[in-house]
Amino acid sequence: MSTQAEMTRRQHCAALARYFLGVGCSSALFSRLSRAEEVTVSRGSGKAKRVIYLFMQGAMSHLDSFDPKPGTDAQGETQAIATSVPGVHFGDRFPRLAQQAHRLAVIRSMHTATGAHEQGKYLMRTSYNQLNSIRHPGLGAWMLDRGFRGDEDLPQNILIGGENDHPMAGFLPPGLAPVPVGDPELGLQNVRRPTGVSAGQFSRRMELCDRFDRQFRARYESREVAAYNQMYQDAVRLMGSSKLSAFDVQQESASVRAAYGENKFGQGCLLARRLVEQDIPFVEVSFGGWDMHNNLYERLDELAPQLDQGMSQLIDDLQARGLLEETLVALVTEFGRTPLINQNAGRDHHPAVFSSILAGAGIRVGSVYGASDKTGAAVDDAAVSVAQLNATICGALGIDTQAETIAPNGRPFKIADGADPIKELLA
Repeated sequence: MSTQAEMTRRQHCAALARYFLGVGCSSALFSRLSRAEEVTVSRGSGKAKRVIYLFMQGAMSHLDSFDPKPGTDAQGETQAIATSVPGVHFGDRFPRLAQQAHRLAVIRSMHTATGAHEQGKYLMRTSYNQLNSIRHPGLGAWMLDRGFRGDEDLPQNILIGGENDHPMAGFLPPGLAPVPVGDPELGLQNVRRPTGVSAGQFSRRMELCDRFDRQFRARYESREVAAYNQMYQDAVRLMGSSKLSAFDVQQESASVRAAYGENKFGQGCLLARRLVEQDIPFVEVSFGGWDMHNNLYERLDELAPQLDQGMSQLIDDLQARGLLEETLVALVTEFGRTPLINQNAGRDHHPAVFSSILAGAGIRVGSVYGASDKTGAAVDDAAVSVAQLNATICGALGIDTQAETIAPNGRPFKIADGADPIKELLA
């Protein structure tokens, strides 16, 4: 089907949805394949069945978090504190995560070639460099393409608090794209029947919409059209589903909500836990504000406690509920910060080395992999690329990173760009 016909189709459906349903629907509303396009591959055989991807947008300073350099000029105001793993130290603004170190695998030798935020975030989520000619899938879309499924009455790929620059499903079917939840305390929006429209009226409008659309579907039968129609059917079913309560963090007690932190990141972590309880395969929680060129330590005093509380409570809660055995938690950011404190009391972009954390299912925890040099300026041992990090997540999931998928342009692509998992990090 031509691009023009596809756009006409989308415009047609969107207009009908607004007019007849009284709601705004996104093509990414429901992230599962239509029955007509179910993939034949089976879900991975690894220990991990679900992923919670905590993305610190803005490039979090490795030197002030999980790779401090005491006794050097790079230390700044950050003090190193002991963790629950002998000989391993974190920055002093992360005391709770320091006590969780025996449940974490800290990677201190991440590196990338890009020091630009947009390109760095794209690379972290897709393992590919950003190109004008094609859009690559995010990791959650790849998981669904590889057969991972949870409760079929709920979206399967969720983005909590994200910005508009997410690669979504890339060249994979649009139904695999993440469903956005802008505010975790508000949950999933635009999935209720419009006020003033009875169930009968709504049903008649859907029937009328289907009647108008039937001729178009017959004339332009394709996978894309089938997936788009399935999205509407899924959306209607979701509107009446009692399982929407999974998105309502207000159903948790006040003490539980407070334990995660009364902020968007903390509540995002709580929502992520509620969603993996429903076996949702992939949940990203995005936390912005880490681009600290100015007033680094004042801003760390604001953001670091939110991360420390939210992530540590998430790991505690997953462990207590028996979910950590099948859930992998990843903490990522797009690159690091300079050892030099600049004239504005901040740190600038530094892609040469930074840190990430893995925890949970399939990960050899209580370990540190790789190292930066004495000032945190470069990788000193066991360099890890972004693709290798994502390939290691795939390894824990039991996903073969060497399997090829042919994009619409005829080119073959591999999840994690075909990188091999880091075996030393896998349990």
